[in-house]
Amino acid sequence: MAHPPPASSPAPGWQSYFASLLIIASLVAPGFLLSAQARGGGTCVLPIASVAEKEQLRQAALKGGREAEKRYQDLVRQQATQLQQCRDRSWPRNQALWVRLYACDAQPGQLEALLDEIVNKGYNQVYVEAFYDGQVLLPLNENRTAWPSVIRHPQQGDVDLLALAINKGRERGLKVYAWVFSMNFGYSYGQRPDRQRVLARNGQGQVSLQLPGNTDQAFVDPYHPQARQDYTQMLQAVLRRRPDGILFDYIRYPRGTGGASIATKVQDLWIYGEASQSALIQRATNNQGRELIQQFLRKGYITEGEITAARTRFAQEPTPLWQGRNIPQAKTVTPPSQAELQRELWILSVSHAAQGVVDFLTMATQIAQQQGIPAGAVFFPTGNQVIGQGFDSRLQPWDQFPAYLEWHPMSYSVCGNGSCIVEEVRRVLSMTPPGGKVRPALAGSWGQSQGNRPSLETQMQALQRSVPQLDTVSHFAYSWQEPESDRRRRFCRT
Repeated sequence: MAHPPPASSPAPGWQSYFASLLIIASLVAPGFLLSAQARGGGTCVLPIASVAEKEQLRQAALKGGREAEKRYQDLVRQQATQLQQCRDRSWPRNQALWVRLYACDAQPGQLEALLDEIVNKGYNQVYVEAFYDGQVLLPLNENRTAWPSVIRHPQQGDVDLLALAINKGRERGLKVYAWVFSMNFGYSYGQRPDRQRVLARNGQGQVSLQLPGNTDQAFVDPYHPQARQDYTQMLQAVLRRRPDGILFDYIRYPRGTGGASIATKVQDLWIYGEASQSALIQRATNNQGRELIQQFLRKGYITEGEITAARTRFAQEPTPLWQGRNIPQAKTVTPPSQAELQRELWILSVSHAAQGVVDFLTMATQIAQQQGIPAGAVFFPTGNQVIGQGFDSRLQPWDQFPAYLEWHPMSYSVCGNGSCIVEEVRRVLSMTPPGGKVRPALAGSWGQSQGNRPSLETQMQALQRSVPQLDTVSHFAYSWQEPESDRRRRFCRT
């Protein structure tokens, strides 16, 4: 997921949020509250007294208190039921939080504390990063993938943090999805000498790691069989942990900066890896077409002389052909002009690049389907746009993604209020196949705006007023809501 940087200091901790939200919390029996704010924003939250009681029991249990352990587990189960009851009568019915786990979360009690906090905030789903930044959330001793494990200390070689998060999350009434990067295989992969031919390349021979501001993202050629094999091996290992679902992120190419954010010529496309080039040339359906595709890839244009030479060399063929281009049925065929052929070759190249994205996603989702695990696609609502004479360089054709997937549009627009976010969601809904599931992802913090980005309450209220049919909304991310806590977890600070 391309994460927008905070516009200003993140929101204060959840304690102060709860304090301002639930004035009468101490007078209410344990259980989740559908507060006045929650009725507008759809957030079930746990009263402060219940939060404190659970935390005291957790800490006592961590010190070996058996009675405290029993009471803690009983309370966790009780609140799991209460959470679902609260969400069943609130909007949205499912509220999810995006979370990254660190090696430090394997410390005793740390994962329980994190998941308890997520429940306290009223979330009943959590999207746990399982493959990100060139590392995978698998036990060191079982990891046979092309990436290092998040936990790398030999003494913790058997720690299965993903499986623990799934199991402990379910105990608390959370549905736990695995969230994985897709075509972005990460820096570590991009540094492997044996994987250089797998990386996506543009017409300048660059890989994504060479782009300004993109030094940690190694995008791969979606047509390369080694990329598919490596990804399949990782994905199968993640799915063996049986998450409640899996979300595919970075289903796209890198985005350049400035003018490079728009692809206007074939050299801007990430189709110059060996596998992608070969697959594009194979889209020719006769010799004339193959020769012109090769010339177009090589130079970015074709000349009248090259068209004539191809016709002369393969005189038995009436016209250059490739997939999507058919021979006219008329007895006399007017040869296409150089401009027509060049335009068609440009569209063919763009379509080929976009099809690689769709094919890679389809391959991945089929693996999840075989395991009976629901899958979703994470995308930018603007990632599939035509811009002037070009295309958004990410070439994220989400409107062509499989209809059976959950669609998770990253609705991150900023305009000072929720209107532009609503517009993004409506655009996705207008292009959703019948029966499609749209589950927007919002960025921000509770109780505080960040520059031109409104608070989550404001965004949620705008969505509820405009598109109340939504049943699931997610929030990016825990690290935004609790930056200090996230840093402590990352660096093992208490």
